[in-house]
Amino acid sequence: MTTYNYKHLFYFWVVAKEGGMSRAAERLGMAVQTISAQVRELERSLGYQLLKPVGRNVGLTEAGQAAYAQAEQLFQLGEQLPEVLRATTQLSQIALRVGISDGLPKMAIPLLLGSVLTQPNLRLECHDDEFEDLLADLALHRLDLVLADRPAPTNDNVRVYSHALGTSPIAWFGTADLAARWAEAWSATAHLDPGSDGQANDARTAATLSQLPLLLPTPHSAVRRRLSQWFEQHHIHPRVVGEFEDSALLTTFAATGMGVIPSPGLVSADLSQRMGLQQLGHTSGVSEHFYLIGSERKVMHPLVKQVLAHDHDLFNR
Repeated sequence: MTTYNYKHLFYFWVVAKEGGMSRAAERLGMAVQTISAQVRELERSLGYQLLKPVGRNVGLTEAGQAAYAQAEQLFQLGEQLPEVLRATTQLSQIALRVGISDGLPKMAIPLLLGSVLTQPNLRLECHDDEFEDLLADLALHRLDLVLADRPAPTNDNVRVYSHALGTSPIAWFGTADLAARWAEAWSATAHLDPGSDGQANDARTAATLSQLPLLLPTPHSAVRRRLSQWFEQHHIHPRVVGEFEDSALLTTFAATGMGVIPSPGLVSADLSQRMGLQQLGHTSGVSEHFYLIGSERKVMHPLVKQVLAHDHDLFNR
């Protein structure tokens, strides 16, 4: 079996591509004598003359043409190696496909996903859609999990499970101008506060809200239904100036000062820092519920397990 040095073959390949020893030496930053010696060593190990003089340059012999064709394939593959490695690295990414129910507060999503977001090689795909459509995609294994404000309905034909992550009490938020109006209205309700219990707070909160413009989620969200029951319980007819299916739009319009919004206390820091909204008050007995819904598979996605473990800690601090 004939053996040869691939480094010698590389020098020959460069000489052939450059059409001469001098240009090859210049490209490689080496002495002409060194390049020439390396090529002669390759010819000796193979037993064939590969180069022949052509004027002041060199050309390929018949054997040299065959050797060059093979070397061209070999070193072209070598040049493609970094791209192949990059592609391989991308293929090793861990994909997590998350469906987000459109009524769920968007600012809560990074909190719910938690430490998964720092997972090396994570490829996160988030799909915001209506609850029923997300469940269909989950059943077809187009999603790994769904984050929602309610559990999946019982259906013998759809093999999914619902895991209650936790709840967060609803508070009310608004701009600085609305905070001033809230404070004024709140002061006028002092006579409704016979004590410090939750019912007294709710009576004052309800009376205060009745004097302010409200932005609410549409009735398709679970928390809107709870709020509607709370309004009825306290015999108030809120002045609703806007309704939004998408919670991100709800907070965006709240930041303009259009109205006061309900939101889980879990995201109060983000509402303050990112949207400039102040927490005005809270509502006893009304909470946002968070659920993780997954499909029943023989092997659970490892990142889904991680989300469940993180959210257990998040809601049990």
